[in-house]
Amino acid sequence: MRLEQLLGTQLPIIQAPMAGVQNSALTLAVCGAGGLGSLPCAMLGAEALQQELRLLSEQAQGPWNLNFFAHSTRPEDAVRTQRWRTALAPYYTELGLDINTVQPGAGRRPFDRETLELIAPFRPPVVSFHFGLPDADVVDRIKGWGGKVLSTATTLAEGKWLQAQGADAVIAQGLEAGGHRGHFLSTDLSLQMGTFALLPQMVAALDIPVIAAGGIADASGVAAAMALGAAGAQVGTAYLLCPEATTTDLHRTALKSKRAQHTALTNVFSGGAARGIVNRIMHELGPMSELAPPFPLAGSASAPLRSAAEKAGSSDFSPLWSGQNNSGCKAIPAADLTREMAAKVPPMASIKQ
Repeated sequence: MRLEQLLGTQLPIIQAPMAGVQNSALTLAVCGAGGLGSLPCAMLGAEALQQELRLLSEQAQGPWNLNFFAHSTRPEDAVRTQRWRTALAPYYTELGLDINTVQPGAGRRPFDRETLELIAPFRPPVVSFHFGLPDADVVDRIKGWGGKVLSTATTLAEGKWLQAQGADAVIAQGLEAGGHRGHFLSTDLSLQMGTFALLPQMVAALDIPVIAAGGIADASGVAAAMALGAAGAQVGTAYLLCPEATTTDLHRTALKSKRAQHTALTNVFSGGAARGIVNRIMHELGPMSELAPPFPLAGSASAPLRSAAEKAGSSDFSPLWSGQNNSGCKAIPAADLTREMAAKVPPMASIKQ
């Protein structure tokens, strides 16, 4: 089954939800082109989320997707937190900041029933999750209003788990993908594989549609994924230069430079493994640091460094999220890019049912 059939889109393209570099403007542009536009919601407060929901429900042409995190919260370990702050202290001194003013907190909270009640009146057509799924009754509630439930899997075991828990489709996230890894059964990165190794195994093992994600940056990549059995493709990095994205000027400059050829998985920004362009803090502390508290607890201490450095014109401490293949990044309208992505895929009308 292709995404057009499952989700009601015109094209088999999902714009990946990318927290920190987009709002509903990008979501709406992709929806208008016939793809599935996504809105990252994990870092939105209730008021901001309601405002975005009103815009999407009133203006979206076709279905749209809300994305949330389903991670488990962990209590802070005072010893580990102090070790992390000690590691960051020289950078605070360099930037004229006081590390003792850092406020504890996660910065990202998992999807909960309060959020469910907030979104329910808007009946979002698609709700997707990173780091697993919420409880079964929550999944059933979303399905009850006709919503489709998607989630990310980074291994075959995770794909099978998501199918067993009622997901309508699985997003197979290859190791090439930018941003946070969606793993939830194991944090062992050696268990994870590239998109075009993971995808066919998942297609063969699952009875629900599989969506390819990671390293897909152009129409040829989308067509290749679908030739291997994908129901469609989720694309993120390629949208980062679009005018509808809120990508900072520093991030855009990095994406257009030779620096973008070197990405790595790092935990120094949030505590969770995420792929981005290598910069100073990744080089000096990691990229995978044993000192960083687990996701999402590392972010409270690293975020002030980013803010101060960016004000001074530096991306030394910024999460410059990017997949390994940024060749498809174009500073063109997101609607045009969406249509380009699907250009080599046969239209549904030409496929024998």
